[in-house]
Amino acid sequence: MTKEITRYGNIPQGAGGQRLPFSPAVRAGDFVFCSGQVAMKDNGEVEDGGIEAQTRRTMENVKKVLALADCTLADVVKVTVWLDDTRDFWTFNRIYLDYFGEHPPARSCVRSEMMVDCKIEIEVTAYKPV
Repeated sequence: MTKEITRYGNIPQGAGGQRLPFSPAVRAGDFVFCSGQVAMKDNGEVEDGGIEAQTRRTMENVKKVLALADCTLADVVKVTVWLDDTRDFWTFNRIYLDYFGEHPPARSCVRSEMMVDCKIEIEVTAYKPV
């Protein structure tokens, strides 16, 4: 039995083209660990608007990263969410339900200051046997 770790995606870039020191997704055995995603558009700008627009953009970014490892939201077993403002919790939950429906994964959600000017960050772990 060979133990392999596979890294997916290009090393991301931050403001000013600075290389960021992490992989978007990493497979270790049957698990895929996705780095935290924020409401960053393809052009590197944070999505305009409030928690609703930023949650939707962040979830779409999560889907893109999962796809790098041939996974979907249906493969997600654990989600960790950081919100910038606790008052956004119920709006976030409503949007989140649109993506995970009646069979959501396990989840943690906390309030935290963000490293970039955004309202939300989401990290997921997926399970998909190789």
